Parts: sequence; structure tokens; C-alpha cells
Amino acid sequence: MTTASGQPLLQLDHVTRSFDVGGKRALMAVRNLSLHIQPGEVVGLVGESGSGKSTIGRMAIALLPPTEGQVRFDGSDLASMAPADLRRLRQRMQIIFQDPWGALNPRHTIGRLMEEPLLLHTSLTAQQRREEVVAMAQRMQLGLPLLERYPAQLSGGQLQRVCIGRALATKPDLLVLDEPTSSLDVSVRAGILQLLDTLRRETGVAMLFISHDLETIHALCDRVVVLYLGCEVESGPVESVFKSPAHPYTQALLSAQLFADPAVKTERQHLRGEIPSPLAAPPGCPFSTRCPMYETRCDAGLPAMRLDSAGMHGARCIRLAPDRFQITTGAN
Repeated sequence: MTTASGQPLLQLDHVTRSFDVGGKRALMAVRNLSLHIQPGEVVGLVGESGSGKSTIGRMAIALLPPTEGQVRFDGSDLASMAPADLRRLRQRMQIIFQDPWGALNPRHTIGRLMEEPLLLHTSLTAQQRREEVVAMAQRMQLGLPLLERYPAQLSGGQLQRVCIGRALATKPDLLVLDEPTSSLDVSVRAGILQLLDTLRRETGVAMLFISHDLETIHALCDRVVVLYLGCEVESGPVESVFKSPAHPYTQALLSAQLFADPAVKTERQHLRGEIPSPLAAPPGCPFSTRCPMYETRCDAGLPAMRLDSAGMHGARCIRLAPDRFQITTGAN
């Protein structure tokens, strides 16, 4: 799957999103983030609750406009598109939400729910739509009798498969997955992740995968972006970031990861305090109030992103090893 000009499928360039919370105060949910996703690539967003992950996902498909910066899909600026043009483009980008119970209309049958995207975005006949729904149900490993049932009659795992099938019905180029397995138990979660990996390999769909589950990110994604308080603190290929984390926050996250093999021992790095309110963010590095390596110069300003010699793995910290991270991007 390629774009018209060979450029990234999705581009978020220096995107900021703030929310007016009254009293002349603004909550900075996302701060100067740049993110590119190539066709067929899976990029993970990791961070604690309140780090801006879901806000980024919604900006990526124009459910939220950025306060500053630009979001482009296949070269088109989403903010400047006419509503009719944006509506036509939506069949190429879909989102799967965390809560499958809240995402589906309880008054419609499963078959009607899976047919809805085809009604909105295609000119297929009723018979053709029915054939597509049946084929998608089989692909999602849903028994055909379930098409006549209602959401309340299905399990959480079955409902999430319905949501995935709906999202894939229009054959999108990009899927945004907002913690799609966090509400499911472990065994069901494994089946959903296996399904997503199979679909990714079969269809070539690009994904922006939002999660706080590091194991899932490691298994499914090509690249990972680590967020803290709305700010990108580290990003790069999954293997590089997981094997050699550079930012103190990433190191702390990975130290808390549990491994299936009890023989694997890790040294847990405990962080002090709680994540600050976005309404009272630290003046410099966003992680300064919890960083075990904090020093006063961390408050001087937001550190620039620095990249390794390959230009692939980057982090935002004044104490990065100078022999490893030599290229300064200039972004702040």
C-alpha cells in the first residue's frame, strides 16, 4: 500500500493541542509533537494516563483539530479540507476505541452494525453489502448466527472483533487503535492481538497503536513513541528503544515490565511522586519533578530532541550520552 507521492501516509508536524478549562487557563494536552507513519507501518504510542495518547489519535483522523501545527493524510492538510472532501477521505482512516460496549449502538443487530460503514462510504447494493458483511464476519472469526444478535448478547472479545470488522469494512489505509484490548481479559486479549497482526500482514494497513502495555507494543509495533505529560521524550525502532532506552522515563517504564519467564530478573526503578497536572507543568523538562537524575539546569527549558548517528532513535534529555546521541533536531 503506497501513497500517491511516496511520502508518509500520516504526518503530524509540530502539533500542539490545548483545551480551554476556564478562568483564562489552558490545559496543554499535546506539546509540539511531530510524528510520521509510512504505509503499512505500525507505530506505538506509550505513556501514563493523561500523557496525550488519545488526543493524538483523535487529531490523526480529524476528530479533533490541532491548536497549532499541521496534520496531513496522504499529503492533504486535514484542517483545510472541505467537509465533503473530508467525509470521502474518512473511509481511508478508521478508529477502534477502547470500550467496544460504548462504541456500538445497542439497538442494532451485529449484521446491521457491520454493514453501516458500507452504507456510508460505498455504493454497493444491498446484496453486495450482505456478502461483504458475511465475509468480514468469517474473517473476524465470528459465527454467522451472531449477525442476528444484539451487542448485549455478545462477549467483550466478540464485540471488539465486530469493531475491528467495522473499521476494516471500507478497506482503510490507516487504523488508529485506542487501547483496543485494555478492557479484555488476558486470553481474549491474546486472540485480538493475533488477529490484528494477521490483518496487518495480509492487508498492509498502517496502524497507530495506543497502549500502556509495553509487551503489546513490543510484539506488534515497528516503532514506538514514548510520551510524558503531552511531550515526546523518546522514539525509535521498537528493538532499539526496548534494548537500549535512553531517557530516564523510558528506563523506568521498562524496568517495571513483567516477563513470562520467572528466571528473567530486572532491577525496578521507582519514580517518586505523581505525574504533574497539565495545568501546572514543570517549566523545563516535563519529567523533571520525578527524574532520579534531576539537576537545576533541567528547568532552563525543554530539551531538544537528539538523534543517534543513524537518525532513527532519539530522546529529549540534557544528560544523553554525547557519543551516542550527536544529532540535534532543533525541535522543542
